[in-house]
Amino acid sequence: MSRRGSVAWMCLPRFDSPAAFASLLGTPEHGHWTIAPAEDGPAVVSVERTYEGDSFLLRTRWTLADGGVVDVVDCMPVGDRRADLVRRVTGVEGRVELRQELVIRFGYGAVVPWVRRVGGKGELAKGLLASAGPDAVLLRTTGKLPKARGRTHVGKIKVAAGEVVDTVLTWYPSHREPPAAMEVGDRLESTRRWWQEWADRGDGPAAKGTYGAAVTRSLLVLRALTHEDTGGIVAAATTSLPEMPGGTRNWDYRFCWLRDAALTLEALIEHGYTEEAREWRGWLLRAIAGDPEDLQIMYGVDGARDLPERELDHLPGFGGARPVRIGNGAVDQYQADVLGEVMVALDAARRAGLSEDEFSWPMQRALLDFVVAHSSRKDSGIWEMRGPEQYYVHSRVMVWAALDRGVRAVRERGLDGPADRWAALRDQVRAEVMEHGVDHGTADRPGRGCFVQHYGTTEVDASLLQLPQVGFVEPDHPAMAATVAAVESDLVPDGLVIRYRTEASSDGLPPGEHPFLACSFWLVEQYARSGRAQDGHDLMRRLVGLSNDVGLLSEEYDVHEGHQLGNTPQALSHLALVRAADALAAADRRSGGHERADHHDAEELER
Repeated sequence: MSRRGSVAWMCLPRFDSPAAFASLLGTPEHGHWTIAPAEDGPAVVSVERTYEGDSFLLRTRWTLADGGVVDVVDCMPVGDRRADLVRRVTGVEGRVELRQELVIRFGYGAVVPWVRRVGGKGELAKGLLASAGPDAVLLRTTGKLPKARGRTHVGKIKVAAGEVVDTVLTWYPSHREPPAAMEVGDRLESTRRWWQEWADRGDGPAAKGTYGAAVTRSLLVLRALTHEDTGGIVAAATTSLPEMPGGTRNWDYRFCWLRDAALTLEALIEHGYTEEAREWRGWLLRAIAGDPEDLQIMYGVDGARDLPERELDHLPGFGGARPVRIGNGAVDQYQADVLGEVMVALDAARRAGLSEDEFSWPMQRALLDFVVAHSSRKDSGIWEMRGPEQYYVHSRVMVWAALDRGVRAVRERGLDGPADRWAALRDQVRAEVMEHGVDHGTADRPGRGCFVQHYGTTEVDASLLQLPQVGFVEPDHPAMAATVAAVESDLVPDGLVIRYRTEASSDGLPPGEHPFLACSFWLVEQYARSGRAQDGHDLMRRLVGLSNDVGLLSEEYDVHEGHQLGNTPQALSHLALVRAADALAAADRRSGGHERADHHDAEELER
């Protein structure tokens, strides 16, 4: 939902379904639904967007030059296993005329549906029905239905103070009867209450601290990126929003990466959401069932394995950034770090009180068998490099972490497994990393003493900031101190952290990218855990201030142009924010502070 009142991206009925509104990646003709003040009416003085409390009911308030004020509340109701978008228009002051423009295009803007009026009795019975192939959407309203103007449907919504017009768009399979009309007021209230009650369940170190509002919103985002039926957690809700304006680094993130989902679980568990861990563990068991040798790094929302990457030539891309991609070719990569993150998350779930069932520990043993069998294999790394495979240090450390959590499960929790064999391999991997994954220098060149991106290079990589997070070294270990210094020297060009130097990498793509928000939050966490809490607060304040007007973060940030880049909202950015806030809260408690942020108080931070 844009500040211009337009739904420019909407996939129905799931995150990874084809979009019915795709103008975000093209033109208005590729599908949108706009409700905004009439262009020939009084000028718009201001547009304010807020979420209602701790929910995802988005309220957009338009204030006009003649004193008119109108609210539009957008909501996707939860808990009814339907795919609805509700748009409620409420007059606040004066009399306001809004224009409505509806362009439905299935298949990512490529398929023009057959649209017709349908009859019925009752307030929300009459509607516009658009159908094509397997898809149908039904628009119902308590006002006047928009009328056809070519392949667009247009209309007006007029409200005075206190008047309400509800419009509901419902997707359903075209071969079935449409779902019954809903009672809009009840569904809005029940959805608001559901989100608020979910948010109220959360606790944890930073839940009510200086960054409490940002933490709560981030946890809500992580829950919103979790599919209600399957428990699958997607990395982001969009595809092909570019990492570089006009560039080719445009990827589809509407899938379930094991890594991102596992890291999301850790953040949720830390704040008391253990039931979500149970749901995801069930999803994981279904997704990877069978031979561990068939393991993938990512799956569809429902656990689907076939995610071929292809390009949509009919879409010009966001800001002209092409190609527009759906699917993701990284599904075929080997990324050795993934099972480390999974095992760390499942270990956190055990420590939080989630007991193993008859399938969950055997599944983890099978994953560890896979780790052992592939423990000497090179990989493509956390950043999905499309160049030659390497021994990436972050990946090697995550192999260590997977084995370490297996050993802990046996020795500390009494589960069955060859702990001694796992421990021996774990210690072997650690010794290897300390020998080959640290810049020790040569006879001709003094080393920096830092961890490196992969064996055989002196380059650093922001993923190295995660090494203390899994316990491989302490945050103040000399090699980590040297790594932080190298990251600050090489990867912080504008005060924020880039992933790696693309011009010195083998990622298989043209060089150049902007700071990666998750990496910057990792640096905050490292500062907090290594005695540099004030540096952490300074960077944290800046990062939280980069959120958009409703607290959402994308993947990257363009410091010079002052706007977000990449797919949004990005799970990795929000979960890293939560971890960073938790680390700062813990650091402040250790130092006897009260989650201070220098002279900036919470009220100033929220402004």
